[in-house]
Amino acid sequence: MKMLVVDDSSVIRNRIVQVARHPDLPDLEVVATARHGGEALLMAKEYLPDVVTMDLTMPNVDGVACIKGLMKISPDMRILVVSALGDRRTALNAMSCGAHGFLHKPFTSEELVEGLKELLKD
Repeated sequence: MKMLVVDDSSVIRNRIVQVARHPDLPDLEVVATARHGGEALLMAKEYLPDVVTMDLTMPNVDGVACIKGLMKISPDMRILVVSALGDRRTALNAMSCGAHGFLHKPFTSEELVEGLKELLKD
């Protein structure tokens, strides 16, 4: 399964890429990373990822707007929001736009692996 990582922090992008190589995620391949929603939409059109990790607070196009755009590109795309915005309303808003899960920053590698495994089995 192809994965796109979207976050304005290079530290977080690199960490998610590293965790995606975990032995419990053998079918997952990171095909692209993006620094903001606008870049993510371009990458999604080019690579058609199956799975996306999505930050919500980013410059240019924010995460919620990007989720809406991704759903237009491919309604079957599975999106895991990875965000420091942990309030219930934000999570529900992201979910209502098409996200399938929510992981709060800071996160452990184990939490990310479990979140991705949940996303992949649905």
